[in-house]
Amino acid sequence: MSLKNKIVLITGGGSGIGLCLVKQAHQLGAKIVIGDLKLGEEAQALVSKDPNVIFEKCDVTKWKDLEALVGASEKQWGDVPDAYGICAGVFDPPWSNFWQDPEDDRYASVDINVNHPLKLTRLAIRASLGKGKKADVCIIASIAGIAGNIASPLYCATKHAVVGFTKSMKDTDAFTGVRVTAICPGLVKTPLFTLEPEKMKQFSFSDDKALLPEQVAEKMIDMLQKAEYACGTVVEITPWGSRLIPEWNIAPPIGKGTGQELDMTEAMKAMLAPIIAKLDIEKGAKL
Repeated sequence: MSLKNKIVLITGGGSGIGLCLVKQAHQLGAKIVIGDLKLGEEAQALVSKDPNVIFEKCDVTKWKDLEALVGASEKQWGDVPDAYGICAGVFDPPWSNFWQDPEDDRYASVDINVNHPLKLTRLAIRASLGKGKKADVCIIASIAGIAGNIASPLYCATKHAVVGFTKSMKDTDAFTGVRVTAICPGLVKTPLFTLEPEKMKQFSFSDDKALLPEQVAEKMIDMLQKAEYACGTVVEITPWGSRLIPEWNIAPPIGKGTGQELDMTEAMKAMLAPIIAKLDIEKGAKL
């Protein structure tokens, strides 16, 4: 499906990979709904000058806000979206972190990274069935959804959930009309890292290990447009290329930034440092 003159709904489109997806879809002639808490300067400039790019403030943990994104599409263009780029997500922020354990009620990152893409996909199915049209959904998962990481078990768990969900959608487009895929990037140079120096240090971030967000968005554009990516397809992408993740098993990825090259070196010590510090505080503490 060409995205020219199609409606594309993108969560997390205010910055990072989501913004790159907005720009690339816009260049292809798509009409775009951006759902995010706020817009960066570049996204704001695009919205202000082009009526075919609209912004709907959205807290993706609130299902009514997700429904409003589809409603914004209908209000602006009289139709529901043809494609969905589900990009909003968090990477172990200090307010939702397994090892730091700051939350009293729930892990909020599960709402953002898991409940949001699942619910928006369900809304996409309902909206498309209601209009008798087809749609394509591509969700950002992570290479962390294929393996694991001792420093970020909560993040890994949420991305494993997205991978499992996407694989579970295999062949469902025959009766829903919605083709669901997911992309698993390795390390990416986005604000999730670049705005947090301590996280960059902990995970030994460096440019030579990282994808650019434009590269991930470009692959998502490809997946949204090409039927060769069948419903239920999961694609891994690293600076060393991309490959399909088979249903049952796959060899580990190669290259820096994939997490496979780490051992008890300075990199691993940096990764474990904040965890050990937190656990040292808890020694002898009463619940």
